[in-house]
Amino acid sequence: MARVMAAALAEAADRPVLVLPHPSAAPRARPLLAAWPGAHILPHRLAAWTLLDSAAVVHLAGPARDPPDPMAALAGAAGLPLRIDGLPQDSAAIWAAALAATAWTCPFHGTPITAEAGLALLGQWRAIEAQNRRIAAVTGIAVWKRAAIAPLLASSRGLPAFRAAPGAALKRAKRDRGTLAAWASAMPAALPAAAAEAEVPLLRIEDGFVRGRGLGARFQPGASWCLDGRGVHYDAARPSDLEALLAVAEFPPPLHARAARLRATITDRRISKYNPPGAPLPPLPDGRRILLVTGQVEDDASMRAVTGKVRRNLDLLRAVRAAEPGAFVLYKPHPDLVAGFRHGRIAAADLRGLADAVVTATPLPDLLPKIDALHTICSLSGFEALLRGVPVTCWGQPAYAGWGLTEDRDPIPRRTRRLTLDELVAGMLILYPRYVDPATGLPCGPEILLDRLDDAALWRAPRWTLHRGLQGFLTRLVAGWRGLT
Repeated sequence: MARVMAAALAEAADRPVLVLPHPSAAPRARPLLAAWPGAHILPHRLAAWTLLDSAAVVHLAGPARDPPDPMAALAGAAGLPLRIDGLPQDSAAIWAAALAATAWTCPFHGTPITAEAGLALLGQWRAIEAQNRRIAAVTGIAVWKRAAIAPLLASSRGLPAFRAAPGAALKRAKRDRGTLAAWASAMPAALPAAAAEAEVPLLRIEDGFVRGRGLGARFQPGASWCLDGRGVHYDAARPSDLEALLAVAEFPPPLHARAARLRATITDRRISKYNPPGAPLPPLPDGRRILLVTGQVEDDASMRAVTGKVRRNLDLLRAVRAAEPGAFVLYKPHPDLVAGFRHGRIAAADLRGLADAVVTATPLPDLLPKIDALHTICSLSGFEALLRGVPVTCWGQPAYAGWGLTEDRDPIPRRTRRLTLDELVAGMLILYPRYVDPATGLPCGPEILLDRLDDAALWRAPRWTLHRGLQGFLTRLVAGWRGLT
C-alpha cells in the first residue's frame, strides 16, 4: 500500500489522489492514508466508471493477477495509463486478455454471442436504466397493465411510485425532483401545464407499434412501448420525439440493413400489431380496383386528436367512395369493435353503396397482398401496408404520414424531409420504441419480441379479466340484433 501511494503521489504532483480502498481494508487504510496529504478516501459505493471519468492515471496494489483485477481491465477499456505497485502496465493488453477470457451468452436465447454484441447490449441496458432512474412517479396506468409496465421502468432506484391520482403523482415527482410519467390517452388535459408550472418533466407512455398477441381491450399484456418527452406520436397538433427523430436522425448503412431485415421478417412471418389467428379471404372480383378501408375505434385517443374533416369511420367510407366510385371497397372494422369492445360500429343500412364487402376475421397481412391500395384515417394499418409495398392514402395525420411515402389528404406542413421506407422503419420500430422481453423481463430489441410471438403461453390474458370475454360476447350479440357492423 505504501509503495502504491508513494508512486501515485509522485506522479500526481499537485493533482489530488483519489483512493478507493477495498471494503475489508477501509478501516485500516484510513489511519495510513492520514500520513499522505492530498490523498482523499472515496466511499466504496461509487461506481467504477464514475471514478474512471475523474482519473488521469490508475494505480493498483499488486501483484498483477490472472484473471486481471476488474479495475485494471476497465482502465484498459477507458484507455487510461495503469500502474501496478508503481510499475507501468499495458492496460490495453490487460483489457484484451479480459475480453478473450470472457464467455458471452445471449440472455434471451442462451446461445453464444460475441463480446461486441454483449457489450452493445450492456450499453443499451445501461442507457435505459439511466433514463428510468429519473422517473419518480407514474400515473394513468390501469391496474392490469402495471405488471407489464414494471420491467419497462425498472432501475437501480427501484420502481417509481404508481399513483392513481395525477395530482398525487405530480406531487411525488416534484418532491423527489424527478420525472412524471403518464399514460398518454388517460392523461388529464391540464396535466402538461401543471407539470410545467411545477417544473417537473413529463413523459408520455403509449403502446408501441408491434404490440404483441391479442387485444389491449381484452387486457392482453403488451411488450412494446413508446416513451415521449415532447408529445405523443398519434397527435400531430404538436411535434413528438418520434417526429423530431424522423426529421433529423442519421440512418447509417448498418441501421438501414437492420431495418430491411426487420421489415422482411415482419412481412415473411405475417406479423401485425395484434397478430390474430387466420381466417378465409372473402371472394374478390377480377378487373376492378380493390381498396381496403380500415376502421378505427372512434373514442380512441388517436381519433380524438384528428382535426380534419374525416373523423369517423362512416366519414372515411363516404370520402373513399366519392374519391374512387368505381372501386371495389372492402371495409375492415377495428379488431376491438369486432370483439365487442369500444365504439365505432356502423349500421348495415349505412354501409350500402359504400362498402362492397365487410371483412372481420381475416387478418390484415392476408388482405394486403390482395388489394391495390389502403385508405385510413390514422390507423397503424397504413404503416403495415407500407411495409408490404401497398400504396396508402391517409385522411388524418398519423406518425408515418408526411415523409413522402403516403398520399396525404390532410398534410402536415412542418414534415418536409423525404424518407426511404427503411429509414421510416428504423425510426418507428428500432430507434423510438422500447421493447420488453416477455420471457425474461429484460429490455430487448424488436427482433427478440418478434421471436417471442410464436410462444402463445407468453401472451395469456390474466384470469381475473375473463369477464371481458363475456362482455365482448354480449356486446356482439346486441350489435348484431341492432344491425351494426
